[in-house]
Amino acid sequence: MSDALDKDPWNALRRFTQARIALGRAGNSLPTAPLLAFNLAHAQARDAVHHPLDADALHAQLRAHGFSTLDVHSAAPDREHYLRRPDLGRRLSDESRAALAQMPKESSDVVFVIGDGLSAFAASKQAVPLLQAVRPKLADWRLGPVVVARQARVALGDEIGEWLGAKIVVMLIGERPGLSSPDSLGIYITYAPKTGCSDAQRNCISNVRPEGLDYPQAAHKLHYLLMQARKLGLTGVGLKDDSDELLASAPTHPAVSDGSDSGAP
Repeated sequence: MSDALDKDPWNALRRFTQARIALGRAGNSLPTAPLLAFNLAHAQARDAVHHPLDADALHAQLRAHGFSTLDVHSAAPDREHYLRRPDLGRRLSDESRAALAQMPKESSDVVFVIGDGLSAFAASKQAVPLLQAVRPKLADWRLGPVVVARQARVALGDEIGEWLGAKIVVMLIGERPGLSSPDSLGIYITYAPKTGCSDAQRNCISNVRPEGLDYPQAAHKLHYLLMQARKLGLTGVGLKDDSDELLASAPTHPAVSDGSDSGAP
């Protein structure tokens, strides 16, 4: 059986993708190795959904890199309520709302929120490297504190941004795990955030992780969308992501450029 699998021409393509191709066959079923790999991936996806976010460790990591932080919690008191009541994850708890209400509203150009979402693994692993990659591109922006939000859904960022007086809120949140990506981070960008914003008012960048959209590429897209959002005064369906065209037009040999700003980050 192993010789037959080795001769399968699909095997040569497996190194190019994490998709499950060329798995082989044992009678009417899968061979043992790919079946066990599938079961492991399924277990990892389930763990990602239920694993709690270590907020203290994330705060410590952010502060070690020079970010100021805040801590909030959604109205979902625990993971069971979070999964059964998505609406609770979209609004702040009374305690968090009261804490934000007492803070001075210093208008920030952008506030970043890190939410556990459906994968605390993603928030823990991908958010800080992404922030490190994009921060140098935002040297002329007024950055608010990084908010760590537990039991968070995407729309929670709108209420947080509204309370903090942010012009733009960026939610970095764990995406629904796939069977090959239990730690994928999503980015949601909202101009003029406020309670009640719809998905049509947001832009999304998906699959941020080293095996997907890596940190430099994600930071490039995020910076482009932030610049365009500030220029146009909107996000969502009216803001198109043309960042790939900008990247393709950048000089391929910086050493021989004239030194002028090409516009590419």
